[in-house]
Amino acid sequence: MKIQVDPKYRSFYYQDVETYPELNLDPKTTALLLVDLQNEFAHDEMGEALELKKEGTWDRWKYFRDRLKTTTIPNARRLLDYFRDHELRVTFGRIACLLPDGEDRETVQKSDGWNGIFIHADSTEAAMVEELTPQDNELVFNKTTDSVTTGTNICRVLRNMGIKTVVVGGIVTDQCVAGTVRGLADDSFQVICVEDACAAATQELHDAELKIMNLIYCQVLSTDQTIALLDEAREKHTK
Repeated sequence: MKIQVDPKYRSFYYQDVETYPELNLDPKTTALLLVDLQNEFAHDEMGEALELKKEGTWDRWKYFRDRLKTTTIPNARRLLDYFRDHELRVTFGRIACLLPDGEDRETVQKSDGWNGIFIHADSTEAAMVEELTPQDNELVFNKTTDSVTTGTNICRVLRNMGIKTVVVGGIVTDQCVAGTVRGLADDSFQVICVEDACAAATQELHDAELKIMNLIYCQVLSTDQTIALLDEAREKHTK
């Protein structure tokens, strides 16, 4: 399937590329990875939301919160349903420390400011949002880093399962998602970053990061394009 590159995700380095190179895609060696879609960040009545309301900065985050509800989480659920319906591998990455005092967190998460994060693995805040609750046969990787690949053994586990392609969605596009996409690509996985299953604090940050990553570390596709590509690959591999 020839897929057109959205011009807004075409950087200086690839300004003349109009269609994506065809992926050697086999659904049976493809996994879904959803990053940080947790109660802490996506629930309106716990975690970060309570702090934003207390600080009086809730309205500043309206775009992000609205996108999570109307676009990111619904599309992440569509992907999740597709992978489950076709018995494909599903994985999750989440920010969660193991020690009660949080001393196992990396330096950035111990810092002041928005990136200072303390979420214990056993807390309700650490859980994925209800719509994306993992099932018993789905792996959840706890990390105290931005990148799932840096903070966990996910690359080794994916390789043990025979995975060659990873479909990534989650938050935020320009931090944890970007770090994870780059790590997967550097470890020789094919990566699809699903743009409408991701979100950043602003549309500008979201688009800028995808433009930087596209055609180098991943192919930036929509949920519809990703599902169509997987459907085509399923037909090819069932003949």
